[in-house]
Amino acid sequence: MRRVQRTHQALPLRSAILAACFITFPGLAFAQDNPSDSTRILEGIQDGERVEITLPDPEKQLPLDDLRKFTEVFSRIKAAYVEEVDDTQLLESAIKGMLSDLDPHSTYLAPQDYEKLEESTSGEFGGLGIEVGMENGFIKVIAPIDDTPAQQAGVQAGDLIIKLDEKPVKGMSLEEAVQLMRGKPGTILTLTIMREGENAPVEIDVERDVIKVTSVKSRMIENGYGYVRLTQFQAETGGQFTKALTELREDHGGTLDGLVLDLRNNPGGVLQAAVATADALLDEGLIVYTEGRIQSSRLRFSAKDGDIMAGTPIVVLINGGSASASEILAGALQDHKRAVIMGTQSFGKGSVQTVIPLDETHAIKMTTARYYTPDGRSIQATGIKPDIEVRPAELKELDSRPFFTEADLSGHLIGQDEDTENNNKEQKTENQVVSIIDRDYQLRSALNLLKGLNILDHKGADTTQ
Repeated sequence: MRRVQRTHQALPLRSAILAACFITFPGLAFAQDNPSDSTRILEGIQDGERVEITLPDPEKQLPLDDLRKFTEVFSRIKAAYVEEVDDTQLLESAIKGMLSDLDPHSTYLAPQDYEKLEESTSGEFGGLGIEVGMENGFIKVIAPIDDTPAQQAGVQAGDLIIKLDEKPVKGMSLEEAVQLMRGKPGTILTLTIMREGENAPVEIDVERDVIKVTSVKSRMIENGYGYVRLTQFQAETGGQFTKALTELREDHGGTLDGLVLDLRNNPGGVLQAAVATADALLDEGLIVYTEGRIQSSRLRFSAKDGDIMAGTPIVVLINGGSASASEILAGALQDHKRAVIMGTQSFGKGSVQTVIPLDETHAIKMTTARYYTPDGRSIQATGIKPDIEVRPAELKELDSRPFFTEADLSGHLIGQDEDTENNNKEQKTENQVVSIIDRDYQLRSALNLLKGLNILDHKGADTTQ
């Protein structure tokens, strides 16, 4: 008996009829899995042999009742909608609906949408300068991008946009809202937002501009202590970060006493850039891995030998606007105990989106995997919890001088540097520049922690001599 991997017994003539039916019936054609199956079955029938046919698993087939419902809705729209609708438009809308209903990050990319995606990763595009997502049908600001119209106008991470000019965003897709935010540079868009702590909606006028994002910014915030701000992860961010660290070290004689890495309001970006940044600060070990249903979505990224900072203490600042790639970097440094994470809990965007081309001009962006930190923690919806929670606060410096000192006593001995100090005191007051540290409580906290770690390190070194 010739055995073909199917299970259904029939007489030869009846088998021929069934075979023809199965081969041609949509969704049930076993010949689709292996084209040679039909040939073997027909040969077996012609030889008068017993043939076994396996019917497809109903749970793995397209639901015919739902397909009928879809075609019924399609035909009703075509026949009765108030205006005539093009078939292509209806089908594209159906595709968009399928993807947008999966999660906030899966979407259909028409040609212009794909071009904008490329612009955002290259570092120059038009618009307001905010990273947004969907929440309960409204547009939520994940983070304003540094030095953009949105940040300068006062848009904050966590703001919920309910209107764009006079158009309510409720019911819009994310793509439609983004399209309205983009426009000719110099034009004004009024954002109506709901903000935590405000009793009524707030209106903010933002002037559109060509957004040129500087991914890496660096400076010395105090002698020996460096500061690097990563605004988002672009294709060249890893190399720019390494260059910035090298320049800071050279400016201070080849070493630093500490580094503050600022990832606040960093909405993420290119995964490989976050991996390259982590690699620069780690000697070895896993940086991040992804898990998905298909083999191509299961990836692992590990650090190569060499820490450019040679163990220098690092404090990483995060907040609710730190998302995706910035959470990957913070999680890797936290798991490897390479840095102290300070600030507030991050956004929690721990999913991987893959752009899958459909043809030369269209594609879909679909969530295909989840990110995991080296210790196996999922970032999705939980984010990165800081080692030390420090909430933003306004700083108001109080006069801490003693009310009465030796210098106030009549006839006191003149101190060695007293005359010089008195002469320069007024000039120092006039020339004092308000530092970023004096306006940023979280940054000051990070610097103070680094100083404390440095003091302890030096004391430990002294006791061993």
